[in-house]
Amino acid sequence: MGAAGMREFVHYEIRDRVAVLTIDNPPVNALGDGVWEALDDAVRRADADSGVDAIVLIGAGQTFIVGADLNIFKALRTRDEALVHSAGMHAILRRVEDAARPLVAAIHGNALGGGLEVALSCHYRVALKDARVGQPEVALGLIPGAGGTQRLPRLAGAETALAMCTEGRPVPVPAAADAGVIDLVVDGDAAELLGEAIRFARARAAAGERRRTRDIEISPEARAAGLEACRAATATLTAAAKGARAPLAAVAAIEACFALPFDAGSARERELFVDCLLSTESKALRHLFFAEREAAKVPSISKTTPVTEIRRAAVVGAGTMGGGIAMAYANAGIPVLLKDVSEQALEHSLAAIRRNYESTVAKGRLTREACDRRLALITPATGYDAFATVDVVVEAVFEDLGLKRATFADLGRVTRPDCLLASNTSTLDIDELARASGRAPRVIGHHFFSPANVMKLVEIVRGRDTSHETIATSIALARRLGKVPVVVGNGFGFVANRMLGYYLREAGLLLEEGATVPQIDRALMDFGLPVGPFGMEDIAGIDIGARIRRHLKATGRTWAEGPESTLPDQLFAMGRYGQKTGAGWYTYAPGSRTPVPDPLIEELAAGAAAARGIARRAVGDCEIVERTMTALANEGARVLDEGYALRAGDIDVVYCYGFGFPRYRGGPLFYADTVGLPVVLERVRSYAAQYGNHWRPAPLIERLVAEGRGFYTSEGSRNP
Repeated sequence: MGAAGMREFVHYEIRDRVAVLTIDNPPVNALGDGVWEALDDAVRRADADSGVDAIVLIGAGQTFIVGADLNIFKALRTRDEALVHSAGMHAILRRVEDAARPLVAAIHGNALGGGLEVALSCHYRVALKDARVGQPEVALGLIPGAGGTQRLPRLAGAETALAMCTEGRPVPVPAAADAGVIDLVVDGDAAELLGEAIRFARARAAAGERRRTRDIEISPEARAAGLEACRAATATLTAAAKGARAPLAAVAAIEACFALPFDAGSARERELFVDCLLSTESKALRHLFFAEREAAKVPSISKTTPVTEIRRAAVVGAGTMGGGIAMAYANAGIPVLLKDVSEQALEHSLAAIRRNYESTVAKGRLTREACDRRLALITPATGYDAFATVDVVVEAVFEDLGLKRATFADLGRVTRPDCLLASNTSTLDIDELARASGRAPRVIGHHFFSPANVMKLVEIVRGRDTSHETIATSIALARRLGKVPVVVGNGFGFVANRMLGYYLREAGLLLEEGATVPQIDRALMDFGLPVGPFGMEDIAGIDIGARIRRHLKATGRTWAEGPESTLPDQLFAMGRYGQKTGAGWYTYAPGSRTPVPDPLIEELAAGAAAARGIARRAVGDCEIVERTMTALANEGARVLDEGYALRAGDIDVVYCYGFGFPRYRGGPLFYADTVGLPVVLERVRSYAAQYGNHWRPAPLIERLVAEGRGFYTSEGSRNP
């Protein structure tokens, strides 16, 4: 039995005088409670077994070890606790490496994070050709914490170790073998892997060979080159990391490998690992890791809910979004009809799709053959003739309720009764479209984000009568497309765009009050966003927001409560739609997407301020960030309280995947917790006193503060 006394985490058997240790912790052999101790015990047992000449370590099921069980880290609340845990991992792997008999890791599936660190502590590594190895800890705000930054550079050199530990991308086994990480590549299945690993281990035993990675000498030349590579990586990451600290910590730990002896370098790694583990950055990234997995869980949907098989798809509307959605289907290997009313529109869309794929080929991220296959999966159409053959239709016409109603009425007539009908609307009422279709249970929102072939988020918008099967099918389909699905309620703007209105409101008002377009964009990009609010509108199209506001005005509503800047509608009236017209909030040279500040915007802002009686002033970057982030958190709390999002984590996932909110800040609600909800509440009240009652505090925030809680914490705040 394992150390936990309930399960045997490592099975022990002898084959041909080789002890085969099989790690068995379903589903992915994570290094959780009891697994570390069981591994330690099994290696000791094999080392003491007189009937054993060598040892092979392998994983049960479909993979080797995918890394640590992240739930362990939740229990490590103090620095001393974290240091003890890290020292314990180091000590176990040192004992594994000290095994007196040759110890071979047999890798299939993935050896990631702590899994690769276990493999590195073995004397040799044998792996299937289609397996992958990696140190992805940086994606969770961490660095390798069990010797990875000290052993990996000794095997693979500085450049490979730096890339693996700072980028976090898994490496295919053939490339890892070329780098010196893998000793033997096996082309076969798991049974053949085990057989080859046993033969390899017996050969090492017969030759009396046993190589400890920590004993590999680093030459003076390699040491100097490694230190120089670390200095260069530090400079590059300092300029590009936008506040993320884990990549720089990984470089510092690898630098210790080249600057210090193994034991001292390991001690440095432990200190840096614990710094990362206790940081808000890592807490935020681990929060998102779990939140993403929770987001697709819907109380009314179970594993037994029927799911429709999607074999063929159609997209109505060949604009920018429609073309991107068609690419998303083709990328997943699903044949897709792309319909528009004119041949010219289709030709324009297909040309853009072809350019996108050609660009990916030119960058080496797609083969010519794969490009041709994907293009062949997209079939243009000007009519509905073939729509009876499809299993799902995504409507992506202009954001006009009348046009969308008419489209859904057509779809209700030309598709099979079991066909799923989805709208890519970003704001409009799904129930209105469902009524127009005549088959409300099969109607749902699939709100993609631009560019749809790249952005990972899909808001799954359920209407009043949407069936459980339609929701379950949509979740499964989004995953098949490589997207992150989040199920949300049907209300104006759903989650993403409802909150976006308040963010844009504050950006527009700050502009009128005295900030500039470049300043506001820069301040929020320095905060960690990939693009500021005005740059984002230029990319999406100022006309899109104008159409939304026009629709709302016709129904007596506004996008966000309170005053809104008139400047976006002025730009729309001038035909300045953004990048597509060469001018918007910025100007753009022909064929360029580089924004150029335009003095005209400053003139328009001054005129708008005068019309509203505002005395313009100097606005600091700190105020820009605080007001926009407070607006997001306050409206996010309303969205959550009103039930349009199931959980706070869903909102954070939506903003991180839909708008590029900096993942290392955890999303707008997690970030509000790091600031402290009492501080957020005080800011809302202060803004209400300065700017008006449209800054009413969300009732949920008031309740949480009164109860001494935050969105996620019992104490109402986290240490930033």
